Amino acid sequence: MKNLKFLVVLVLSVVIFAAACGNSSSLDNNKKSSDSGSDSGSSSGDYKPKELTVQFVPSQNADKLEAKAKPLEKLLSDKLGIPVKVSVSTNYNTIVEAMKSKKVDVGFLPPTAYTLAHDQKAADLLLQAQRYGVNKDGSSNKKLVDDYKSEILVKKNSGIKSLKDLKGKKIALQDVTSTAGYTFPLATLKKETGINATKDMKIVNVKGHDQAVISLLNGDVDAAAVFQDARTIVKKDQPNVFKDTKILKLTESIPNDTISVRPDMDKKFQEKLKKAFKDIAKSKKGHKIISEVYSHEGYTDTKDSNFDIVRKYEKEVQDMK
Repeated sequence: MKNLKFLVVLVLSVVIFAAACGNSSSLDNNKKSSDSGSDSGSSSGDYKPKELTVQFVPSQNADKLEAKAKPLEKLLSDKLGIPVKVSVSTNYNTIVEAMKSKKVDVGFLPPTAYTLAHDQKAADLLLQAQRYGVNKDGSSNKKLVDDYKSEILVKKNSGIKSLKDLKGKKIALQDVTSTAGYTFPLATLKKETGINATKDMKIVNVKGHDQAVISLLNGDVDAAAVFQDARTIVKKDQPNVFKDTKILKLTESIPNDTISVRPDMDKKFQEKLKKAFKDIAKSKKGHKIISEVYSHEGYTDTKDSNFDIVRKYEKEVQDMK
């Protein structure tokens, strides 16, 4: 009997010891898994760049844009205390991929590019741009706004009087991730006329809103979708641009461009970066740069839900394909 009791106690001891070892192993494995996730930098929030890479989308001639944006390197570097490298992406799509692969730390993303990047967990909002409102003649009204519109331009002597007249015509557009140069004008065309531009029109892709306007003036296309009022970009070289063209349609309001960052960027560094951009925008040199590059007048805090209308329009465009 004593031997039986001893055997039972021995068996129970072995079972308890094995269970304890199993739990310890499980905890160790969980810890290793957690540590591995942290090391990968995925949403860890501990990334602090030793050299900050900043990229812009080519909303106008890329070489001219980069020349205008380059002086931002020194201004940011002085504020942050680290080297800064500024570049311009080859198109609207590559900047999203660059942020996704963590080759770019900060992206000046238009709304559609931002929503695509954010929904792929490639970018988070840092700031939203502020611009001056635009009058009908293309001049600014000195009122700071958080949104803008897209416009569809045609030549005044084209005989095109309404959106319906665009069926079968050529239209100059930007890449598919351009909000004002693709998403909003195409969704507006479909919504108001039933025209599916991808099937009912000839799309001519151009790089830069200035090139879209020039293509229209040169007669290469019948219409051009650009931000309001992109004609001011080419007015110096094309003084008759307002005289020779007209706005056929203005879209609904679009939230202004974003300054977006890698999601794994350290929060304290993000706050430092926020302050740097806001301070630079208020300085004489800094304001000149951001105004010439994207017509930005300053930067303000924002939230992701402000861009839900962009997601709505993007879905409508996706459904057209």
